[in-house]
Amino acid sequence: MLEVSNLSVSYGGLRALTDVSLSVAEGQFVTVVGPNGAGKTTLFKTISGVVRPAAGKITFFGKDLATISASDRAHLGIAHVPEGRQVFKTLTVRENLEMGAYPAAGQAAWSRTLDRIHTLFPILFERATQLAGTLSGGEQQMVAIGRGLACAPRLLMLDEPSMGLAPAVTDTIFERVQQIHKEDGVTILLVEQRVAEALELSDHGYVLETGHMVLDGPYETLLADDRVRKSYLGLT
Repeated sequence: MLEVSNLSVSYGGLRALTDVSLSVAEGQFVTVVGPNGAGKTTLFKTISGVVRPAAGKITFFGKDLATISASDRAHLGIAHVPEGRQVFKTLTVRENLEMGAYPAAGQAAWSRTLDRIHTLFPILFERATQLAGTLSGGEQQMVAIGRGLACAPRLLMLDEPSMGLAPAVTDTIFERVQQIHKEDGVTILLVEQRVAEALELSDHGYVLETGHMVLDGPYETLLADDRVRKSYLGLT
């Protein structure tokens, strides 16, 4: 489905990503973990088209994304739920969800998708007319995920969905993400700092450090690696 090959990205002469490669097969749940500043968010922004790479190639179902704008990538079925939620604070919950449904696939499936979003996050039905900026952090994250689902994505990219949330709220978010993957069959690419929980959900994981992909494999392989156990799981 998604192939990232030898990707390099620079900001102001500084290299944020160097020769990064990863693969996401249709139906997979793939997680990218790593410390702050490793380049995880840059990777997502480059896939979604917000940032242009200095080198490398990204393909989605065999289509080279180099000449496709960020807005058109959404029409291909790539949904990016950004770090920090970034809801439209002066719009209502319902209007935020509607903003996500602008691709043709989202419009065609809008009624069914909205019902599904409300099933996953009932509070969004209750708060449909409330301004998104007045919601709690956890509720805003639900809006952001719902907005991503509204485009009827083939690939849902989630950047740090647990950021700034209480542990109980994070558990709920992770449960819903797992439902979206297992029950709806949506392919997931997740960036997350809660490493143990994220990797446990995944079919495959990647470890990104200082802009380099240093390790990848299934959960069991990563859990057995001494560097992962010590640096990310607090185990010895």
